[in-house]
Amino acid sequence: MAKYRKLSRTSAQRKALLRSQVTALLYHGKIVTTEAKAKEIRKIADGVIAMAVREMDNFETVTVTAKVPKKDADGKRVKEVVDGKKKTVYDEVQKEIKKDAPSRLHARRQMMKIFYPVKEVPAKGAGRKKNTKDVDMVKKMFEEVAPKYVGRNGGYTRIVKIGPRKGDAAMEVLVELV
Repeated sequence: MAKYRKLSRTSAQRKALLRSQVTALLYHGKIVTTEAKAKEIRKIADGVIAMAVREMDNFETVTVTAKVPKKDADGKRVKEVVDGKKKTVYDEVQKEIKKDAPSRLHARRQMMKIFYPVKEVPAKGAGRKKNTKDVDMVKKMFEEVAPKYVGRNGGYTRIVKIGPRKGDAAMEVLVELV
């Protein structure tokens, strides 16, 4: 018996399809697709969510000293002349950063292998390239999705049948996060 559905595609096409569908599902919360695709998407999505839940709190907060360039009122770097050369003036600033444990770092990299980059376009500035911003899907997984499922042991997605598609009568389903 096969371990996965081939979905009438080559391996590269199938992997790209599943990656994009999983990314869309975890970004939007629900998608409409065919039943066969939904069952494959569910496997991957549940695994990613389980990984995020497992590694959610596996980090330590560390305070570090960083050198930040001093800026003037216009937002430009302040420069001073030293030995006939212009050099940037730096301030030392204390910052708190999250330092991932090795297992969380591994989980982060595994998720990055699955997710495609997501750009968020606000409704106000639609069609403008400068108004778009990148969404960090891994950060979203750890900070938004994983806390919802902390007490749950699997079964993070639900498949609801909608009915046959008009063109080819393939069974369409709604895949959503529980």
